[in-house]
Amino acid sequence: MKNVEHIGIAVRDFSEANGLYFKLLGVEPYKTEYVESEAVNTSFFKVGDTKIELLEGTTPDSAISKFVEKRGEGIHHIAFEVEDIYAEMERLKGEGFILLNEQPKKGADNKLVCFVHPKSANGVLVELTQEIK
Repeated sequence: MKNVEHIGIAVRDFSEANGLYFKLLGVEPYKTEYVESEAVNTSFFKVGDTKIELLEGTTPDSAISKFVEKRGEGIHHIAFEVEDIYAEMERLKGEGFILLNEQPKKGADNKLVCFVHPKSANGVLVELTQEIK
């Protein structure tokens, strides 16, 4: 793993949350994107080398909408950038981690992504990300 790529924060109201984080961080989001496969709106803020991703579910049955309904708004996941997502997935499976998907899928911000089940990571949803080249 190369570094923390971003921290994902689940929000109820995308517009309100974007305004709040603009005031908090003093910068506008550098990117806003709809990810159809996850039924989620995303926006990315960057301060120094740190990226924050805001996530709003767009359907009641999306994972983010269910998360917000069950746990409320807050930190949803931590994402780590990797050199080779396929090799890292195999390594983690070999170490006994449970992956939520067998193959990486296209995520936001031009990334391939795979999630590690929170049950195998002390309750933290971990995302692996690799830039799509």
